[in-house]
Amino acid sequence: MKRSLSAAMLAASIVAAPAANAVDFDVRITNLSNAIYYTPFLAAAHPAGTNLFVTGEPASASLQAMAEGGDISGLVADVTALGATIAENPAGGLLGPAESVEFTMNTDGTSNDRLSIVSMLLPTNDAFAGLNAVEIPTEPGTYVFNVPAYDAGTEANDELLTGGGASGAPGMPADPGGLAGTGGTGAAGPDANTTVHIHRGSLGDTDEAGGISDLDSRVHRWLNPVIRVTLTVR
Repeated sequence: MKRSLSAAMLAASIVAAPAANAVDFDVRITNLSNAIYYTPFLAAAHPAGTNLFVTGEPASASLQAMAEGGDISGLVADVTALGATIAENPAGGLLGPAESVEFTMNTDGTSNDRLSIVSMLLPTNDAFAGLNAVEIPTEPGTYVFNVPAYDAGTEANDELLTGGGASGAPGMPADPGGLAGTGGTGAAGPDANTTVHIHRGSLGDTDEAGGISDLDSRVHRWLNPVIRVTLTVR
C-alpha cells in the first residue's frame, strides 16, 4: 500500500538506497483553464513509497492547508525532511489562465525517483491539481502528463467568496480574475466523500447578485485535465 507522507515519513527514516545516477530534467507547467488561477506550486522529487497525497485516504494537515488556502509551507517541510529535491513557487506567485512556467530540477544522484506537483485552484474551496508520485524517466526525451484536479475532502464546496483560506474556515479565499459574483447561498453541503478524491468541478450559476454560488458557470467551470506537465529529460 502506498503511504502518505504524514504517516510514513514521520514513522521511521527511509532506508538509504544505493546511489543512483543524477537525472537533469526541465519541467513546464501549463494552466489549461479559462478562469482558474493556481497558487504557488510545489514540485518535489522524492523517494518511491512516499506521497504528498493518496486518493481514498484523508488529507494530511499539510495537504489541507495547501488545498484550502494555498499554503505549501507544511508540505515543503514534509518533503525537506525526506531529503527531497524541491522547486518551491517556481512561478513567483499565481499562474493565470493559459500561462506556463518552466524550471529545472535534478534528482541529485539520490533515490528521489518520484515526482509530485501540487497547487490549489482559485477560486475553489479545496480543489488542487496533483501530479502524484510519477516515476521520473531516465531516458532522454519529452514526457507529457495531463493532470486532474482533486478534492481534498476537507471543506464543503459552498462556492462562496468569503476570504476564507485558513484550514477549517468555510468559503473561498479569492477570485484573482475578479469575475465572481456576490450573495450566493451555498452550492453544496459537506462532502459525502471526506477522503482525497477526483473533484466534480465547480457548479456556479448565472446570477451575479445571488443564487446558490458566487461563481459564474459561464467562465469558472472547468473539466479535467486542469494542468499539463511536460518533462524534458536531458
